[in-house]
Amino acid sequence: MAESLTIARPYAEAVFRLARDAGALPSWSDALGRLAAIAGNESARELLGNPRLTTDQVSQLLADAAGQLAPEQMNLVRVLSENERLAVLPEIAQHFETLRSGFENVVDAHVVSAFPLSDAQVAQVVDTLQAKYGRTVKVSVSIDADLIGGVSVQVGDEVMDASVRGKLAQLAGVLKA
Repeated sequence: MAESLTIARPYAEAVFRLARDAGALPSWSDALGRLAAIAGNESARELLGNPRLTTDQVSQLLADAAGQLAPEQMNLVRVLSENERLAVLPEIAQHFETLRSGFENVVDAHVVSAFPLSDAQVAQVVDTLQAKYGRTVKVSVSIDADLIGGVSVQVGDEVMDASVRGKLAQLAGVLKA
């Protein structure tokens, strides 16, 4: 994984600069997401790695599967294909999104709740996180009944556990000490 990220980083940074300068960050995010999904698929990887296919054929197959691509996006596919780097498309997309979030002053948060949250509750969590981080918060929410109650929030490598399960684990730790 570390080697893949090392290979992907220069591509992601170049694509980010190109997209930023062209004012096309959303378009590139969408295209890279589609390309990464295809390149991450096991069946597609086998086809894309087929030595009987030329780099042009591989590029065209990937482009056809990804749908509409801008000329610059198609050029990226060709360059990656020629350099046998299509396998790192998921890492390129991930690093691109990290660069984009930093540029747009956005932080990603993942909220796990024991029960479905209303729009008002999600908005309250977002407001609290925006006040804490001083940045715009893009939130994703999932449900995990094992939490028993409350929520757990992950922002980057920081986890804030306000779940009943977390509180019980914390209490058990204190009682053992």
